[in-house]
Amino acid sequence: MTLEEAMNVAIEEAEKAVQHEDVPVGALVIVDEKVIASRHNERQLTGDPTAHAEILALRDAAAELGTWYLNQATLVTTLEPCPMCAGAALNARVAHVVFGAHDPKAGAAETLYNLLADPRLNHQAQITSGVLADECGEILSNFFRDRR
Repeated sequence: MTLEEAMNVAIEEAEKAVQHEDVPVGALVIVDEKVIASRHNERQLTGDPTAHAEILALRDAAAELGTWYLNQATLVTTLEPCPMCAGAALNARVAHVVFGAHDPKAGAAETLYNLLADPRLNHQAQITSGVLADECGEILSNFFRDRR
């Protein structure tokens, strides 16, 4: 599975969030080129402030593998992870984080912070950014434009 193919799956997942008025972010976890978890934002749906797509996908992946240690995993997300999601990826020991659109308000992988590559922390992850960034950004732009 190419990164673009994986991001297309994440985009499809993000579109599901709009059905319950959540910000359209999708995330998946890939191990051995197989998607083992795929989720979208559910904060509005569940009333849970931690129900970001990345957190939910990491939880599902850990349950699927029977371990919190996801050192073989790639986390793919349509939006640059926030500090909470980047921290969760680090705590899960995710090997690679791939994201589409940069987040100028909360990006913690390149834009505002770079938690995933901070040598002061006990783990770092490889980062690939900008995969289908225009498509990922368009979904978000459309969502917020429609709510104004």
